[in-house]
Amino acid sequence: MSAAADSPALPPFTGMALDRASTERKDAEWIRARLADPGSRVIRAGAEGVVVSDGAAATPALVRGAVGGADGETVLLGLEGDAALFAVDLDALAPGERSQAVDGNHVMGLREAGALMAPAEAGLAAYVMALLNWHRRHRFCANCGHATDVTEGGYTRHCPRCGADHFPRTDPVVIMTVEHDDRLLLGRRAGWPPGRLSVLAGFVSPGESAEEAVSREVEEESGIIARDPVFVASQPWPFPASLMLGFHAVSDGGEPRATDGELDEVHWHDRDAIQEAIDGGDPGFQLPPPVSIARFLIDRWAARGS
Repeated sequence: MSAAADSPALPPFTGMALDRASTERKDAEWIRARLADPGSRVIRAGAEGVVVSDGAAATPALVRGAVGGADGETVLLGLEGDAALFAVDLDALAPGERSQAVDGNHVMGLREAGALMAPAEAGLAAYVMALLNWHRRHRFCANCGHATDVTEGGYTRHCPRCGADHFPRTDPVVIMTVEHDDRLLLGRRAGWPPGRLSVLAGFVSPGESAEEAVSREVEEESGIIARDPVFVASQPWPFPASLMLGFHAVSDGGEPRATDGELDEVHWHDRDAIQEAIDGGDPGFQLPPPVSIARFLIDRWAARGS
């Protein structure tokens, strides 16, 4: 099979089909009624991962349990068909309540779940983790320090002292393939094990466009000038709250060098070596796992040249 045929259509963690109930969630009475509805369901997750029905299954699925009285603070995810779907943070429960909430099922890390789940289910898992991560870190008002209340079913936290409303935060990150002369720029982050390589990435700075961030990050990290960045795809990355913006850029070449401490090494790698790594061979380095948009971008670049 050709590399083009193997190229994924969408990055992992995308494709969630849930109706987020953007209008209904503003009605507090409607939310209370859904919490009391025996047809409503809840997904439980914590910092360690999401609750799945069978940790050994080839394609695990999220457990959609009954809404229980011991669940604590619930967050409305949206509507799955006609049924309301909520989320509960396992980390906010007492040990006994946590065990009861897991109910003999398995807690699976999101990276592992994202690699094994069906696309829509993996996207839902990412949504759950992103929303709960935000609530876990923003229980107090950034303006006055007072404890905040959940409003709009969990899409807002309101401060009763100063009146400020706080909304879920997502941090934009650019990640990019950079090509020159049929070679790809790959680097090893500081602290990574030897041989583990990936494309370059970095946070978008205040007052900066995503395209400007691509050029700046590449030059800062490798000394290479990247130009003509073109947006490819995006991926939610709730570790804890990023949105990965995937780009492809070109370069006129040069000798890359690790310049700002972010990378331990950075080099150009030719297409044959990268294809060998994709195919499971050993060209002297390993690529990122398939769950990441980094791998999606690399696979897409390799497929386009086949």
